[in-house]
Amino acid sequence: MSTGTTASVSTHILDTSVGRPARGVAVRLSVRAVRDAAWQALGGSATDADGRCRDLPALPEGTTQVRLDFAVEPYLAERDSGAVFFPEVVITFAVEPGEHYHVPLLLNPFGYSVYRGS
Repeated sequence: MSTGTTASVSTHILDTSVGRPARGVAVRLSVRAVRDAAWQALGGSATDADGRCRDLPALPEGTTQVRLDFAVEPYLAERDSGAVFFPEVVITFAVEPGEHYHVPLLLNPFGYSVYRGS
C-alpha cells in the first residue's frame, strides 16, 4: 500500500526447514532519515499463524532507512529444544517515498535469507 508521501513496510517469516510459517516471532521496526542518524524505534509486532506481521507501525515522513529486528531465538529454541545459532536477525534497507517494501525472512536453524518481495 503506497501512501504517496512515505514508504510502507511489511514482512513475513517462513521456516524453510519445516516448510511452514514461523508463528510468534517478535519483530521490532526502527527508522532513520539519514545514514548516520540514530535509529528511532517505532514499535513492533509478532508474527501470526501465517508468519505475517499485519500491524507494523507506519513510517514517518522523511524515512530513508528501515531496520527490522527479528527475535528468532525463542521460536527456534522451542522448535528445536536446543542451542540456537542465530538468536536474532537484523535487516537494514533503504526506502523511497511512495514505495511499498515487503521483506520476507526465510529462516532455518543455521541460515537465513531475505529479499524484496511484492
